[in-house]
Amino acid sequence: MNKVPMTVKGEKLLREELDRLLKRRPEISKAIAEARELGDLKENAEYHSAREEQGICEAQIRDIEYKLSVAQVIDVTKQPKSDKIIFGSTVTLIDVNDDSSVTYCIVGDDESDIKQNLISVNSPIARGLIGKLEGDEVSINTPGGLKEFEIDKVDYI
Repeated sequence: MNKVPMTVKGEKLLREELDRLLKRRPEISKAIAEARELGDLKENAEYHSAREEQGICEAQIRDIEYKLSVAQVIDVTKQPKSDKIIFGSTVTLIDVNDDSSVTYCIVGDDESDIKQNLISVNSPIARGLIGKLEGDEVSINTPGGLKEFEIDKVDYI
C-alpha cells in the first residue's frame, strides 16, 4: 500500500473531524430510535432522514480512517535543515511579470485548499518548486500557461 504524505497539522485536523463524527454516532442512533417509535417506517420522513444521516456519517468515518491508515505524517520541523524546498515548506513567490507576491504551503493532496494557499505536493506549482532554493527563478507550466517566479522566501514551519 502506498503511503500518502500529510503534514502534522493535516493529521490533527483529520483526527479532530473523526472524533466529532464518532461522537455523533450515538446521537444519530437515538434519532433513529425516536423516529422508529413514531410508527409506519415507509412514510416516516424523520426515520429516513436519520438513516440517511447515519449513512453519510459512517461513510465519512470510513473515509477518514482510510486516509489516516495510509498517511505518512511528515513533520518538517524535525527534518534535517536544508535550504531546498521540500514537502511542508511555506514558500513566498514573486511573479516576475507583475511583481505580485503569493505565499503557498506545500501539503498533501487531502489537505490542499487554494483559498488558504495550501497547494498539493502533486500540483504543477509544487512540483516545479520542490528541490529549488531561495533566490532561484523558476518557470512553471500551469493550466493557465507558463508562469515565471522568483523564490523570495522559504520557511519550514
